[in-house]
Amino acid sequence: MSEEIIESVLKDFPHAVYYPKFRLMTWHPIGIFDGALADKVREFIEWEEHMQDASFNRYTDLSGVTEVQISLQRLLEAARQRRRVLQAVNSAIFADKKYSFLIAQIYESLMEEAVAINVRAFRERESAAQWLDVPVAILCPPAKRA
Repeated sequence: MSEEIIESVLKDFPHAVYYPKFRLMTWHPIGIFDGALADKVREFIEWEEHMQDASFNRYTDLSGVTEVQISLQRLLEAARQRRRVLQAVNSAIFADKKYSFLIAQIYESLMEEAVAINVRAFRERESAAQWLDVPVAILCPPAKRA
């Protein structure tokens, strides 16, 4: 995918960055994480999977999330749809708060039966970086990068 197409797509999806060198999409949502936002993320990822020639890993940083308003039913539906994806990818979810880490763990558990997507929840960015085999600096929120 060309750099200008990537930039255009990312303008429509705030707080997301694509790193072609690492084939990694990072996302740092801010505010309330609800069902509508979860649907938007899923639709964005599915569109990217369709547009990309090869698979890419994902990193979601929930440290900017102030509240989680998503039902277990919504998580089940999302996992059910995502489990069928055939592209082999790693999807790391970083959560520094108890409530967001719990949601990440539930989603990880729901994705255990996935065909090709491997989801892991993390409490430390360093562990997520090691698992994704990327520098930890690119996993920090844009405002906190040194």
